Order: sequence, then C-alpha cells, then structure tokens
Amino acid sequence: MPTDTHPEAEKVQIELIRKLSIAERFLKVRQLTARTVGLSKRAIARANPDFSPEEVKLKFIELHYGRDLAERVREYLENR
Repeated sequence: MPTDTHPEAEKVQIELIRKLSIAERFLKVRQLTARTVGLSKRAIARANPDFSPEEVKLKFIELHYGRDLAERVREYLENR
C-alpha cells in the first residue's frame, strides 16, 4: 500500500503503538473513529448547507449504513 510516511518514521510509529497497552490502543481507535465520523458529518454539512443537524446525521446514516436504516431512524424520530 502506498504511503507518504518515510520508512524510518513508520518503524518508530509501529514501535510506539506496540508499547501501548490494550486499553491505550483501544482509546486511540475510539479517538480516530470519532474524528473520522466528525469529519464525515462536516463534509456532509458543507455539501448541504441547508441541512439541519438532524438531517446531516440522517444523511450520514444513509451513506454509511443504507437508505433503509436511515428511513427507519427518520420514522422513529418523527413518531417519538
């Protein structure tokens, strides 16, 4: 897989990751996931400036989990 990271820098990164505890690794994964989701939602909001925050979340669900689930969530939110 192509990378823009210098091989020596990559070795250092891998060694640092290996030194982390399982809990620390899990925390890093959670942080990266939260950051990725946030960036995705921000991109949706920028591409659709007329969307409300709820519409951005529903579009995120549609793009990542499918239209059927997004519609079911929309119906749930409307009926609660």
